[in-house]
Amino acid sequence: MLTVSRFRVWVNRQLASPPQTMTPSSISSSEDSPISEHPSMLKRLPMGVDESPNARSKSITVADGPETYGALNRHPAATAAASSQGADTDNSNFSFRVGVSEDRNKRCRRVMEDAHSFVYDYAGVRGQGYFAVFDGHAGKQAAEWCGQNFHEYLLDALVDYPNESIPDVLNKTYHAVDSRISALAYKTKVHSGCTAVTAFLRVEKNEDGPCGFINPALTSRGLMEGKNEEELEAQTSGQMERRGSMGGGSAGVVGGAAAQEGSLRRKMSGRRIRDFVRGLTGHVKDDSAIDDDSASDGANIETLSPQCDSGIRRMLYTANVGDARAVLSRGGKAVRLTYDHKGSDSQEAKRITDAGGFVMNHRVNGVLAVTRSLGDASMKDFVVGSPYTTETRLEKEDEFLIIACDGLWDVCEDQDAVDLIRNEPDPQEASKKLLDHALSNYSTDNLSVMVIRFNQG
Repeated sequence: MLTVSRFRVWVNRQLASPPQTMTPSSISSSEDSPISEHPSMLKRLPMGVDESPNARSKSITVADGPETYGALNRHPAATAAASSQGADTDNSNFSFRVGVSEDRNKRCRRVMEDAHSFVYDYAGVRGQGYFAVFDGHAGKQAAEWCGQNFHEYLLDALVDYPNESIPDVLNKTYHAVDSRISALAYKTKVHSGCTAVTAFLRVEKNEDGPCGFINPALTSRGLMEGKNEEELEAQTSGQMERRGSMGGGSAGVVGGAAAQEGSLRRKMSGRRIRDFVRGLTGHVKDDSAIDDDSASDGANIETLSPQCDSGIRRMLYTANVGDARAVLSRGGKAVRLTYDHKGSDSQEAKRITDAGGFVMNHRVNGVLAVTRSLGDASMKDFVVGSPYTTETRLEKEDEFLIIACDGLWDVCEDQDAVDLIRNEPDPQEASKKLLDHALSNYSTDNLSVMVIRFNQG
């Protein structure tokens, strides 16, 4: 019998529960979530994200040839073939291959608050790459915003500060992004945050001094000076005709940090590419991926092929805030390239107490488990956006990089992760294997796992 008191409890629970929306098959099965409105029907917030509770990453697509023109989350055609055919496909023309797997973890989480992004030939230089995972909390807004825009801020910083060290450039980028998210939080009254791990694979001249390659066709948007931010957010969120980005514009065409005049029409529309990929994977259309339906023109920027008489080297630069982590496999040995910023860390706890805050039960002011993040504007005096950075010269024994949120690392040691996938040549299968391992070991968090397999040929 349903008593009045029980009925009131039930009603309160229904009112307090956010509406469920359909998430991709990689996040949860369609039968577990009712069909929601199409993304175009959802109200847009000033941050360039919609009101759906699930964070959306840019749809993963495949180019119709070896050139991706720096499009966000787009594989070259040959690397896609490699993912379906294993290691037999020739990928000697590519510096790396990427695989990504994600899951909402429906047993423990009502919504997905992670986002991810990657770019081949980043900044218009062949062989360079950008890779990132953002783990949101208190809402998906900060993570989704970073997935759409972080790479553009880094690209602007690379153009604006060509003679500064990459760790310094990453530091400037993190602070600029943190400031923008905090400003948007006060504007929208949504104080979400996210941990972040980013990696930049850079091709450099094998010499001292400024040694990077800069594509001369790129110019700055002005993001590091606080300019053109709303224009970028409108473009990357699909609210207006998008200018492409050599750093990975959402339109999937070239441009960004602004580009010179010229145009290059894509041979296949985003819809045709997406339908092709879905046909291979069996994924259904839903509101948890940011679509790319336009076949808009982009700036015609040729990818720069780096050459130098003294030779070239490949450097891997990483940065992180919070407990998202990057682990390199060097000859089968796990090398952690990031630092976990948690309330349980004595140095972080001292920094917070010195700033006037406190740590209770390993949580900042008794609330947040991480001590550094992007966003969290209401706690910015204590939860800072200053990243931990590393730089690593890649050698032949460096096999692959794992980037993942704490949903993996809470239940898997670094070395165990490396051992689990070392003999798996396909990075997509490797990322799925790590995700399945986390789920089978009762991870209680959202899961996002990215594996970057380096070509040392």
